[in-house]
Amino acid sequence: MIKNVVEKNKNMDVNEDKMNKLKEMFPNCFNINGEFDISVFEEELKTSTSIIKEGYGLNFLGKNYAKYVASLDTETILAPDEDNNRKEENKNSENIYISGDNIDALKHLVKSYSGQIKCIYIDPPYNTGNDGFVYNDKFNLSSEKMMEVLDISDEEANRLHNMTNTKSNSHSAWLTFMYPRLYLAKQLLSDDGVLFISIDENEYSNLKVLCDSLFGEDNVETMVWHKVDNDSGKLKITYRFRLEHEYILCIYRNKEKVFYNKFLTDRNYKNKYTNPDNDPRGEYKQGIISDTEEKSNVNSKNYYAIKTPGGRVVTRQWRISKEEFMKLNDDNRIYYGKDGNSVPSEKVFINEKGLITPISILDSLGTAKTAGNELLELFGYKPFTYPKPTGLINYILDRIKFYKDDIILDFFSGSATTAHAVLKHNRNNNNNIKYIMVQLPELCDTKSEAYKNGYRTIDEIGQERIRRAARKIKEETNADIDYGFKHYIIKDVNKNTLDKLEKFEPNYVISDGSILDEFGINAVLTTWMNEDGYGLTDKYEKLELEDYIAYKCQNTIYLLNWNISDLFIKALIEKYEKEENFDCNRIVMFGYSFTLNEIQTLKDNLQQVKNIKGINVEVITRY
Repeated sequence: MIKNVVEKNKNMDVNEDKMNKLKEMFPNCFNINGEFDISVFEEELKTSTSIIKEGYGLNFLGKNYAKYVASLDTETILAPDEDNNRKEENKNSENIYISGDNIDALKHLVKSYSGQIKCIYIDPPYNTGNDGFVYNDKFNLSSEKMMEVLDISDEEANRLHNMTNTKSNSHSAWLTFMYPRLYLAKQLLSDDGVLFISIDENEYSNLKVLCDSLFGEDNVETMVWHKVDNDSGKLKITYRFRLEHEYILCIYRNKEKVFYNKFLTDRNYKNKYTNPDNDPRGEYKQGIISDTEEKSNVNSKNYYAIKTPGGRVVTRQWRISKEEFMKLNDDNRIYYGKDGNSVPSEKVFINEKGLITPISILDSLGTAKTAGNELLELFGYKPFTYPKPTGLINYILDRIKFYKDDIILDFFSGSATTAHAVLKHNRNNNNNIKYIMVQLPELCDTKSEAYKNGYRTIDEIGQERIRRAARKIKEETNADIDYGFKHYIIKDVNKNTLDKLEKFEPNYVISDGSILDEFGINAVLTTWMNEDGYGLTDKYEKLELEDYIAYKCQNTIYLLNWNISDLFIKALIEKYEKEENFDCNRIVMFGYSFTLNEIQTLKDNLQQVKNIKGINVEVITRY
């Protein structure tokens, strides 16, 4: 399972992913040898858009290296915390908490959750010089290796080697740290997804340009959060200003597909109201609830047809769901024009509070002080420094149009404010959104209150906060929401195991069942099920045939144990033959547990399944 990844990483091309996407969209731009012809590409684009030769971008020491890190697969495994996950409140939970380096977590998550995350909120290190940020690199590439894999000069390689090996906190080091994480975050976002990043003035300008380059300038906006109380005492003062704000970057996968929920406020533009259909509720403004036909997207959740009272069928990209539309229509809050055939609009009445677009200045949403008090209320002391208030995160969540089972991700989870805010959101809105939290098990300061109270790592604090917040909400409201979470731990493979994997040579007469023990069955299953797109909350069932235990998840059977027999293979074929709904079309084998002869015997026998049911069973062997 790791050997294949290590070998793949050794030959990794940093542009492979991008070139594959280009080849998928523009196959005519590649010649018979697979080489990209940029002149053909330019001609292809000239028919629809202008091409410029000059532009503005962000270059920094480590940019090529950051792309290299982003392109590598993770050489770690996901081990389930079985004690936590079997508890009553957690065993059926669809919330996830991952302890480990977020770069590895993101690479695992991309395999199952690509394009499925509706909202990401992160509060990364600000690189203030006092927040403890330093660039820690685990790849330990020599200058010579950097020159080889990155195609850079000797001078740049030496500077880069120095930066990645001296725990630097320069701007370049911070950008090298952030680039691959944001690159992977983009892959996780759904088409209508939004990424929010809290940041202060130290790295705001660099982060803005970095996000412009990754997501496109038109997909990046900025909000300003007023972070202090009026009675706050000492604050950082720079350039003669007392700093009372931070920034929140709002980054869209596709801005045209994102519509925020609006908030209620008093009207202040009365001259725009009329009453063309004599509605007894009074004058109203005609609010736009759809895009033009040119902007419609047939793949959107909100692309549907409406039949007007006059008989016209209007098919558009709508800014509300069809269910919301029909509720408004039943309440006579949809206007179809004087002839009853116009594009529908929403009636916004003058004598009611209005739904107003969110503004970019965030005030009265909690401050750094109230965030600390929230922890004080839960723990009796403050186990974490510089948390964000749940009020701020809840404001963000309340702006987004969530659908059932949408997912929120925070891969700089810290004290788990985001998870706490999701619990509050679900309670307040009778909603069912899920969260995925990721936190490095960073050691607590031995002088901290958290350490004195028995916590050794930051992720322990985050998990305990979720438990305490869940208990408090349940005791106060008994809301019907998901209070638990599944916990997974990212683990590196130890050197002894790596040596075993490196030396293992599959043959016809000998397998090595001990390697499975080194990983653990549950860790292999968790890692592989996620790799195969089943996520981290799907369940497997044991498949016991003739004293051999296999594992089944949806249409895949996993063979891990080493003591396979001909009797098991026979029983498996009979199961295909006799059970009408048994239609697994993939079998994945833990290569170290089987000889080549056993693998081939299974493949040969499975040919019968094609004759019995017409199913072509794919057999995959992983090392």
